[in-house]
Amino acid sequence: MGILDWFKNRPAQFDPDRVSEELIREATDKAIALTNPRLSVLPSCQRRLAPAVETTIEFLRTLVKVLPATRQISSASWSADPALRAFFVAPSDITTTLGRSENLRALFDKFPELDEAYLVLGMAFNEQRIFGMALHGDTVQRDVVQTSVSFSDHRAHLCGRDESRLKRVIGTQAFEYLLAQALAEIGEDRSERQELEGNRSLIRARLRLLQQQGPGLGSMFGGPPAARSEQARLEAELLENERQLEALGGNESVLEFELDCLKEVLDNPARYLRIEPRQLRLDAMNVVSETSSGQTTAEVEFAVAELSGASTARRAFVLGRVERSELPRMQKINFDAAVRYL
Repeated sequence: MGILDWFKNRPAQFDPDRVSEELIREATDKAIALTNPRLSVLPSCQRRLAPAVETTIEFLRTLVKVLPATRQISSASWSADPALRAFFVAPSDITTTLGRSENLRALFDKFPELDEAYLVLGMAFNEQRIFGMALHGDTVQRDVVQTSVSFSDHRAHLCGRDESRLKRVIGTQAFEYLLAQALAEIGEDRSERQELEGNRSLIRARLRLLQQQGPGLGSMFGGPPAARSEQARLEAELLENERQLEALGGNESVLEFELDCLKEVLDNPARYLRIEPRQLRLDAMNVVSETSSGQTTAEVEFAVAELSGASTARRAFVLGRVERSELPRMQKINFDAAVRYL
């Protein structure tokens, strides 16, 4: 199975409900195929990697259990849903966000009988300290330190026909994210090796040039021979370069290093991925309120995902259920009108 086949079969690669030997075997094969297929030539590669893969799968199953509850996302329910009012400035923003999701549109196009779909609504999340007014009893206090939250950059890339399939997609995406972290760490070693090999070639070429312009061709054309100190310096650089390459090891040791990197990441997925459920009591201006007395507030639930490692990100998200009717129609180009401007 090639790399493209792995991506085509994403939903089948992660089952949040159980961990079977087949699932571990398939996930192990996928980790090897997407990282470096040559790892399979190492003795007992699958057996050595499988425990780390199982650790990651158990970790992802735990994450799936703390995902926020699925909520209806529609422009019509914006005014009655405090969470949607916190996430979106206006109901039209919901329509705009859904309309930008090519994956959601492709899902509805692929399954004409589908009346609704499930998705992950991701958002940039920002918390800011501000000075505002607060009501304590009958007294209004000014310049009170408060926390204001905002949600922006709404995206809906991950979609599924039902909640179970959506969770499989989430698990698979998280697994591939961890593989990407392993690849990034392996890539650093590969870059170092390539740089050392490039330096070695340059040093050797420079050394040959200097040696040729010494007692031989240099004296023939009247040029001064290269200084002994310069040749000694280049020879020392070359020896140091060779020592560093030797420390990195040969081909088999390189594969062993890559396998160790992959195992290290999959043995410690919590270093790279965290999901934290959040529940905030917000007023109409998205200011956090410690109490519900004296003002109109509502509990808003969502989750925050934090990615670390080679790439870092912090995004809020909820799971949503969207009806087909919420997806705006594609805007068709009016070619007759466009011709007038040519």
